[in-house]
Order: sequence, then C-alpha cells, then structure tokens
Amino acid sequence: MKSVITFLFCFVVLLSCSKTVQTQFSDEVLNEEYISLNGNSVKFGDILSKYKGQQIVIDVWASWCRDCIVGFPNLKALQKEQPQAVYLFLSADRKVDTWKRAITKHNIEGEHYFMPKGTKGLLGDFVDIDWIPRYMIVDSKGKIELFEAIEANDPSIRNTLN
Repeated sequence: MKSVITFLFCFVVLLSCSKTVQTQFSDEVLNEEYISLNGNSVKFGDILSKYKGQQIVIDVWASWCRDCIVGFPNLKALQKEQPQAVYLFLSADRKVDTWKRAITKHNIEGEHYFMPKGTKGLLGDFVDIDWIPRYMIVDSKGKIELFEAIEANDPSIRNTLN
C-alpha cells in the first residue's frame, strides 16, 4: 500500500510540473510590435497573417548566441530540404545595428524582425523561452504545431514540416 501511495504522489507531482504547451498565440503576443529591416514597427500577428496558408518556421536567435551561430549550417540545410516553408527570424539582439550586421555576416535568408524586448517580451514569456536558439513551427492556419526545439537539426522539425 505504501508503494502505491508513493507512486500516486510522484505521478501527481510530475503532472503538476509539466509545461503547458500552447497551440495558439494570445492576443497580447499577436499585438506585440517588432521592428522590420526597414525600421517599420510591425505587429507579430500581422507578420504571421502575411504568411497565412503556409507553414512558418520561427527561429528566435541573437548574434551573441554561440549556439545560434553554430546552428546556422543545419538551418540552411533545412531551408534547402524544405523550401516551401517560410523562415521567420526573430532577433533577441540588444542593438539593431548588431542584428543587421549579423544577418549580412552569416548570410541568413528569410524574413527578419527585431524584438525590442528580446526574450523578455510577451512572446518570450508566452512560450517560456529559456534558451536560444528556439525553433517553433506554425501551421497554415496559424496553429502552433511545434512548440519547442533548440537545435535546427532536431528531427521533430523535419517531421512536422513533412
């Protein structure tokens, strides 16, 4: 009987500690404003709406993030394998100039936006960004299909895109 109680206790603790995986962005997150390469302020929801009907791979990254830079070759390979997807890069850099230089330096192809509050903004809080790079996939209807991957060669990314 004691082992059954211990098991049940552990089971309840594990359930209560699990991360909630969201499937839709909140209105607050969709209204958060980012900066485009040309300096315009754009709501995240408007960015996503631009690509409605397509899968979107979101890469939250920064030029100071070693893991982000090291992962670019795998990401570029993914872009070649899955060219039908839209690749949306959201930068958590501290300065716009640094962000723009990194895009050029690493020849990062895709849609680029700067998050003024970085991972401390509404999106970061909503999806609990505790590490970058952070990859997510949004389906053609705007539903979050893949909530979290931290490596561009994570098999769950390719499985979700197929």
